[in-house]
Amino acid sequence: MEIFIPLLLIVVGMQFVKVQQQRQRIALLGSHLGQFQIEKLMENLTQGYLRALGEDDPERRAQIWSMLGTAEAELNSQFQRFATDFSKVWNGQTQVSTLGFAFPYADKLLPRQSFDMRHLLAIHAEGIAAAAENRSQLALRDKAFTMSAELFLMQHSCHWFCRSRAVASARLQARHQTSHAQVLAAVSPATREAYRKLTGV
Repeated sequence: MEIFIPLLLIVVGMQFVKVQQQRQRIALLGSHLGQFQIEKLMENLTQGYLRALGEDDPERRAQIWSMLGTAEAELNSQFQRFATDFSKVWNGQTQVSTLGFAFPYADKLLPRQSFDMRHLLAIHAEGIAAAAENRSQLALRDKAFTMSAELFLMQHSCHWFCRSRAVASARLQARHQTSHAQVLAAVSPATREAYRKLTGV
């Protein structure tokens, strides 16, 4: 009993600190994302892709792809501005632990097992831009598949920054019925290589 109470206090204290840190990160990211409509545009795009792929009428399908191209360009523009804006955040607030679980001050205690979220957002910005501009000259179906993967991976990174890698992967699976490994395999080779080099995943 003498050992149990101090251990319980330590666990409760660590949980409190972890929650406080996560709230600070959510507030930080939210303060920058709140200036844009990235999440709404992302949802409209992914739903639009499904409509286009399921449309049998060629003329109607072409109209949907045209509207989606406009939405892709707008999302790309907004994400570039968001990534540029976030790049100005002090680096003491942008380090992310590569541990699979949330641990208070893990990025400070184990700096070699962390990465800078500003750099990761820059990787996502480049990947989204390449997909939106279709630099690889993919067919529309393949372009939509790649763009969706780029967006899902970016969303995973945001959840990772706010919570932990495990929580981010669980949310990805629950929301999009796909795993982190599947999404990483579906993004462009350039995004995948840069992502792995930075995060070590």
